[in-house]
Amino acid sequence: MHRRLAILAVLWGSLNSPAANFRVATYNLENYLDHPTESRRFIKSEAAKAKIRESIRTANPDVLALEEMGTTNALLELRDSLRAEGCEFPFWEHVTGFDTNIHVAILSRLPILSRHPHTNDSFLLDGRRVFTSRGFAEAEIQAAKDFTFTLIVAHLKSRRPSPVADEAEQRLQEAKILRGMVDEHFKLNPNARLIVLGDFNDVKNSPSTKEIIGRGKFKLTDTRPAERNGDTAPNPVARFEPRNVAWTQYYGLEDTYSRIDYILFSPALAQNWKKSETYIATVPNWGLGSDHRPILASFTTDGK
Repeated sequence: MHRRLAILAVLWGSLNSPAANFRVATYNLENYLDHPTESRRFIKSEAAKAKIRESIRTANPDVLALEEMGTTNALLELRDSLRAEGCEFPFWEHVTGFDTNIHVAILSRLPILSRHPHTNDSFLLDGRRVFTSRGFAEAEIQAAKDFTFTLIVAHLKSRRPSPVADEAEQRLQEAKILRGMVDEHFKLNPNARLIVLGDFNDVKNSPSTKEIIGRGKFKLTDTRPAERNGDTAPNPVARFEPRNVAWTQYYGLEDTYSRIDYILFSPALAQNWKKSETYIATVPNWGLGSDHRPILASFTTDGK
């Protein structure tokens, strides 16, 4: 009896002790569809799906933001396939938007306490009402007993020409909506713990990305994950980032590699960020799964 009580006490303590660290990742899956659509005719091969799962297992995140996810059925198929390989995400969220083909989603090992999906945001551009390309997923997540944070997942308008409006201006307006969500959190709580991540579809000095990052007291920090390949030297030009390998997407039409996927966080999480555990998860033949690579940022909850 005493031994059983001791075992139960250990189990109870482990369930209620705070997690020392948590890992957040984002990954654009490049059309993870369960059936072809009129505008997206190709679905993933089994080899491509296996490579995506390998990339996710390599990153090993506690919370995973996904872009270019198909229907809920496609998300649950991925979740079930990962579980069969020992990578389980008990909690999930799927958010639709104006685009009926691809969506944003969340897979999480950590409890999702609340959900606030944004599915119908719009703006006026040249006198026309334009809807955001995809929805925004917003969820409050519990990382430890007394530690929660808000995750906001975005996938902004692509850099492909749009029949609706100039693609860069359309993306900027979407970025303003996203930044508005961020600022609403700061109005309610200046010390809000926010992680804003996803495929922003533009480089860091673009107007849309700068709009999301913001400025001043509530500027978000860009984690800038990079490959763990031994590059540690600073940039000879001090005002620029290091010249380590930080690209996240390959664009075949231009044969270019760009950093267009981001993990940003609010000032309240600065003391929790583990920069040394923030990186790009690399696997051989990564491009078989997607034209993007997953990026990962780590945080601690110890003593916070």
